[in-house]
Amino acid sequence: MSTRTILAACTVVFVTIGAGAPFVLNEGFLRLATECLLLLTMAQMWNLLAGYAGLVSLGHQVFVAFGAYALFLTSGWLEVTPIWVLPVAPLIAAAVAAVIAFPLFRLRDAYFSIAIWVFAEIIGALVMKSPLAGGTSGLPLATSRLIDFDWFEPIMFWLAGGLTLGTIAALYRLMTSSFGLGLMSVRDNDLAAMSVGVDVRHNRFVAFVLSAAGCGLAGALSFMGNLYIAPLAAFDPNWSVYMMFIVIIGGIGTLEGPILGVVIFFGLRELMTGPLGLSGGWYLVGLGVIAVIVMMVAPRGIWPVLRDRIGVRLLDVHRSSPRPAPDVVLQNVSERTT
Repeated sequence: MSTRTILAACTVVFVTIGAGAPFVLNEGFLRLATECLLLLTMAQMWNLLAGYAGLVSLGHQVFVAFGAYALFLTSGWLEVTPIWVLPVAPLIAAAVAAVIAFPLFRLRDAYFSIAIWVFAEIIGALVMKSPLAGGTSGLPLATSRLIDFDWFEPIMFWLAGGLTLGTIAALYRLMTSSFGLGLMSVRDNDLAAMSVGVDVRHNRFVAFVLSAAGCGLAGALSFMGNLYIAPLAAFDPNWSVYMMFIVIIGGIGTLEGPILGVVIFFGLRELMTGPLGLSGGWYLVGLGVIAVIVMMVAPRGIWPVLRDRIGVRLLDVHRSSPRPAPDVVLQNVSERTT
């Protein structure tokens, strides 16, 4: 069975299960599933930037916050249901990324990571002092009265599922294209990529803007589900920490890795806060211990190790070096012999 057939079958199964899940699961499970899907989308966006473009961001929470605040403010100004203004969130986040990319791209490696983190902290401090954004108290969703709460949780789940499925499909299509090949060459060696004609700055700019847009839309959906936004929650550095953990543990530079990372992240959290009855902070300790062990034993992440063991490559975008045709090889051998 070909890889395309398997992927198509998995997509059909996922869509079928997602369409019927709200009629079977209660609101608590739906909310947890929505949270998993949205964090998976954010992790895939961070993976696009770090795993494929070679830019490690410590301040991606700023795009989550921009998307969420754009949704809340626009919905209140226009007096419409927040679902109809969802496209504003990725547009605002992408616009901010496009503006700050020019000064940030002058920095390299750790300087880039620290600079975007500092930018996120500055914007967070300004939002806390802004009466328009509610200051430190935050903002309720002004148009929550327009929401049909009988269908609110199912619609949130369907939107999160559609966003996650669309994100993975778009990333797979992007990374198997010539642009994706150029982007991975930039990640491996930007000077060598530049020497063969790859536009390093353009490729990283596109990846940075797309990553910001995806995080902005996922952040808008996340806070729309809460019906409330506060700067301490929106600009929480833990957003970036969670993305990094999921990607690094699952497998950076792979599309399957963040999926496995999300399963580990939420599985450990629910196990430690549920059956084990530990306080909320202990699961962070558990995540840190697992992260250290995995980075020591499997630096590439868990999924690459499993993939090599079982030989499954469903969403693999790895390129193999082209092999010369047999007649060319024989001709070369004969020439050397002569």
